[in-house]
Amino acid sequence: MSLLRPDGLGGRAAVAGIGATEFSKDSGRSELSLAVEAVRAALDDAGLAPGDVDGLVTFTMDTNPEITVAQAAGIGELTFFSRVHYGGGAACATVQQAALAVAAGVAEVVVCYRAFNERSGRRFGSGVQRREPSAEGAALGWQLPFGLLTPASWVAMAAQRYLHVYGLTPEVFGHVAVTDRRYAANNPAAYFHGKPITLADHAASRWIAEPLRLLDCCQETDGGQAVVVTTAERARDLRHPPAVVLAAAQGAGRGQEAMTSFYRDGLTGLPETGVVARQLWQTSGLRPADVDVAVLYDHFTPFVLMQLEEFGFCGPGEGGDFVAAGALPINTHGGQLGEAYLHGMNGIAEAVRQLRGTSVNQVPGAARALVTAGTGVPTSGLVLGTDT
Repeated sequence: MSLLRPDGLGGRAAVAGIGATEFSKDSGRSELSLAVEAVRAALDDAGLAPGDVDGLVTFTMDTNPEITVAQAAGIGELTFFSRVHYGGGAACATVQQAALAVAAGVAEVVVCYRAFNERSGRRFGSGVQRREPSAEGAALGWQLPFGLLTPASWVAMAAQRYLHVYGLTPEVFGHVAVTDRRYAANNPAAYFHGKPITLADHAASRWIAEPLRLLDCCQETDGGQAVVVTTAERARDLRHPPAVVLAAAQGAGRGQEAMTSFYRDGLTGLPETGVVARQLWQTSGLRPADVDVAVLYDHFTPFVLMQLEEFGFCGPGEGGDFVAAGALPINTHGGQLGEAYLHGMNGIAEAVRQLRGTSVNQVPGAARALVTAGTGVPTSGLVLGTDT
C-alpha cells in the first residue's frame, strides 16, 4: 500500500543545475563522452566544480559506470552512488535517490545522469532480439511467441482495450502528438524544431502496431542529460533559483510486469502511476488544480492520457478531451515525441527551466511542476516548486 502520511523528504533538496549534449541521430562519439559532457554542463550551470561532487546516480541500463564518469569528469571521492532499474521508469527516481542522499547527509552534491546512443547504437524500438535467462525475462516468454516483440506492440494491447472500453477511436491519441510537436516546433534544441503537425498528419501516419501509428511513438535519440541535486540551503547560494523537490515517489502496482502487465483486472489504467500520484499529492499537499505545468513521460501517446487520469486531472477515458482543451500546459519542451528521447531526463530539465522562467515555451508564473517517468513499468515522479 502507498504511504498513509506525508514523507519527510519534501523541501529538503533542490535541483540546482541542468546540462545536456545536443540531441541527434548520430552523435559520433562514445556514450561515456556524452555522459561526461552532460555532467560538466550541469555543473557549469549550477556554478559548481567537479571537485564539489560527492555522489552520482544513474540508470541500471546506462553503460557508463559511476566511477568511470567520476574519473573522466574530474570528480574526486564519492560517498554515494546508486542506480535505478526499469528503464525510463527510473528518471524521476534518480532525483529521489539524490534528494534522499543529501537530506540524510551522506552526500552534499549529487549528479544524476543518463547518456546513450539510442539511435546510432542499440535501438530499444527494435524490440527483443536476445535475452539472458532471468525471472524478469520469463514474463516476456508469455508474449514473445505470439509476436509481441517490441515496446509498441506491448503498449498497443492496452491502447486497444482503452479505446474499446471508452468507445473512442485512435484519433484521440493525436491530441498528445500535436501538442508535443507544437511546443517542439518552437524549441531550438528539439529534433523536430520548426516541424509542427496536425491531427490530419497524425491520422495519415503509418500503422506501427494498431492502434498505434508512427506519430504515437517517441523518436530514438543519441544524447546525454544531467541534473545537479543538493540541499535546498546550498542551492539558494548558487547560480540559479533552485527547483525545490516538494515531493518524490516511486511506484509499482499489483501484478506489475515490465510493459506486459496484461493479467491485471483491467488494462485501461496505469496502477503504478496511481501509486506515485497518491504519494506525490500526500507529501506535497498539492492537488491537480495546483499544478502549473506537467511534463508527462510520452514514449507512447495512450499512456499520457492514462497518466492524466491516474493523477486526477480528468476522469477515466477523458484524457484526450483534456489535452485537446489545453487547460494544462503539457510537455512544453516538445516531450520525447518532439524534443528527444532521453529516458525522461530531459523532461526534468524542462520542469526546472519552467520554474526558473527560462523555457522557450514559458508558462507565465509557473511555480509548481509535475514530472513523471516511464509508464507500463515500475515508475517514479516528482513535484518541483519555486523556493517560496
